[in-house]
Amino acid sequence: MNMKKAILSCLMLVAGLSVSAQEQKGTTEYIFEPHWYFQIQGGAQYTTGEADFSDLISPTIQGAVGYNFTKAIGARLGINAWQSKGGYQYTLPNGTERNLDYKYTYFAPALDLTLNLANLINGIPTKWEYGAFIGVGANFRSSAGDEVKDVRNIVQSDLAQYSSQIEAQMPLDWQDAKTSIVGRAGIFANYKITDQFSIGLEVNGNLLSDKYNFKDAGNPDSYLNALIGIKYAFGPTYSTKFIPAPEPEIKYVDKIVEKIVEVPAPTPVIEPLRRDIFFLINKTNIRESEQQKVQDVAEYMRANQTAKVVVTGYADAGTGNDKINDRLAAQRAEAVVKMLKETYGIPADRISYDSKGARVQPFQDNDSNRVTICIAEVAQ
Repeated sequence: MNMKKAILSCLMLVAGLSVSAQEQKGTTEYIFEPHWYFQIQGGAQYTTGEADFSDLISPTIQGAVGYNFTKAIGARLGINAWQSKGGYQYTLPNGTERNLDYKYTYFAPALDLTLNLANLINGIPTKWEYGAFIGVGANFRSSAGDEVKDVRNIVQSDLAQYSSQIEAQMPLDWQDAKTSIVGRAGIFANYKITDQFSIGLEVNGNLLSDKYNFKDAGNPDSYLNALIGIKYAFGPTYSTKFIPAPEPEIKYVDKIVEKIVEVPAPTPVIEPLRRDIFFLINKTNIRESEQQKVQDVAEYMRANQTAKVVVTGYADAGTGNDKINDRLAAQRAEAVVKMLKETYGIPADRISYDSKGARVQPFQDNDSNRVTICIAEVAQ
């Protein structure tokens, strides 16, 4: 019996650990690892010159060893070498065109500063990396080979025969091996097959001093390389760190039971309504322009069934006498009362009216006192 309990306890413990591992939450942080790498590339070079484009294409290779200090910044020391081409064109007096091209060898070690834009933008490792670089180095060009010498012999022969009749493009410089400072810049894109191996494409432009291509042009020479190759990183480029999510804080809350007391909503206060119905001099009929005011009073009375209205008539003191003004004021009040009862059906017990004649003047303006004032309100 004890053995069964022990086995059951172990199974429950394993199940609990499994559930706990599955429910573990957090984030994975990628940490860049500085690393060395080796790169070998091959491709084609275009050397600027005076010849057809296809005649100035030659093979080239490049090897480099580099180090990435951060996820964005690195440096590499590389050697670009093999072959460049040159061209020379002029026309003989008899119309024959000389389109001469030749090749020669070189090698150019350079130190580049690299910028990995993919890592800088994405912040985490991806299959693709792309960026740019800029560098400086030395270019060691070989001495004149057979092809260069053959071109030299042809040009010298033509010059000896035709002398000044030939308009050559530029003077030739037949000096032997030449060393030039080279500045370069380029872009690259690599695709990672594994964390260590990647394949990529690179395009770089190189600027050198004059006479690199055996011609004295009076301006810098240049060549452009397009390369494909492989890259191998020594060691991991990124490591990962799992950061578990913080455990939620358990808060204990005392249960408080409160007695709910219903408080009746306060009775809304209904504001009184006042309307002033104005009359013309010596008139007691309600004009169309003033009838809407009577209707407003009636609608207020209908909406508030406990409301009552006080109707008071007035006359202006500037005209007539007390006898005439008493009559006018009373008739003006009666006209409003009549419309409320007969037109709008307001019960008489909800209407009270009075007449002040000209003895009370509610307005400073004389003509405005030809009025009936209606005040309707609900008893609070």
